Amino acid sequence: MPSLIDIRRRIKSVKNTQQITKAMKMVAAARLRKAQDRVLNARPYARLFGEMLASVSAAAGASEDAAANPLFATREEKRIQLVLLTADRGFAGGFNTNLIKAAQAFLDDHPGLVQTELYGKKGRDFFRRRDIEVSGELTGTSENPTWDIAHALGQTLIQRYTSGEVDAVYLIFNEFKSVLSQRVVVQKLLPISVIPTGDAAAPPARDYIYEQPPADLLNVLLPRSVEIQVYQAFLESAAAEHAARMTAMDAATSNANEVIDKLTLYMNRVRQASITKEIIEVVSGAAALE
Repeated sequence: MPSLIDIRRRIKSVKNTQQITKAMKMVAAARLRKAQDRVLNARPYARLFGEMLASVSAAAGASEDAAANPLFATREEKRIQLVLLTADRGFAGGFNTNLIKAAQAFLDDHPGLVQTELYGKKGRDFFRRRDIEVSGELTGTSENPTWDIAHALGQTLIQRYTSGEVDAVYLIFNEFKSVLSQRVVVQKLLPISVIPTGDAAAPPARDYIYEQPPADLLNVLLPRSVEIQVYQAFLESAAAEHAARMTAMDAATSNANEVIDKLTLYMNRVRQASITKEIIEVVSGAAALE
C-alpha cells in the first residue's frame, strides 16, 4: 500500500497537469475565436467566386480558347500530387491521426503514383520515416496561415500540373464543422471541374456584362480559383485544429478532476486505515500492560 506522502505527491502532480490543460484550453479557445471568424468570413467569398467562375465558364461556352485552358485538361492519373495539411503541434485529440490515416489510405489506393507535399510538423514527422516520395514540406504555419503561403503553394501546384509533371492534384485537410466536429476532406483540386450553370446543383446563372471576352477572363479566374481553394483549406484546417485542441484539453481537465477525486478518496481510506491501525496498537499495548 502506498504511503500518504506518495498519494499526496501524485495528487499534486495531477493538479499541476490540470492547470496546464486549463491554460491550453483557454489559449485554444481564444485562438479558435479568431480562426473561426476568418473561416466564416472566407466561405461566402469562396462560394460567390465559384458561382462567378461557373457563370463565366458558361459564357465562354464553346470558345476554343476557354476549352484549351490547361487547367481544364483531364489526363489519365499516372502521376498524382497529394497535399496534406496537418498540425505543427499535438494535444488535439484525433485531429492529426485522422488526417494521417486518410493520407495513408490514399497512398495505398494509388501505389507508386503519388508524390506528397507535407504542410505541418506532425504529417512531416510521420511520413519522413516511411518510404514515400516527398516533393516539399513546410512547418510552423498551421495555426495561423497566410494568403502568401496559399498563393505560393497554389502557383507551385499550377506549374506542376500545366507542365505535365503531375496529372492530378488532391488536398487532404480537416474541415471545420463546429467546435465538437471536424470532417476529413479529400478534395480534387486539379483539373478544375466547373459545374455547368444548367445543372440542378449549380447556382442560378448571373447576367454579367463583359468588358473582355469571357475566355480571357477565365484565364485569369482559374488560377485565382485554385489559390482560393488552397487558402480556404488552410483556414478550415486552422480552425479545426484549435477546436480539436480546445475539446481535447477540456476533456483532459475533466479527466484530471476525476483522477483527483479518486486519489483523494483513496488517500482518506489509507489515512483512516493508518489511524485505525495505530488505535489498535495503542489499545493492544494498554491491554498487555494490564
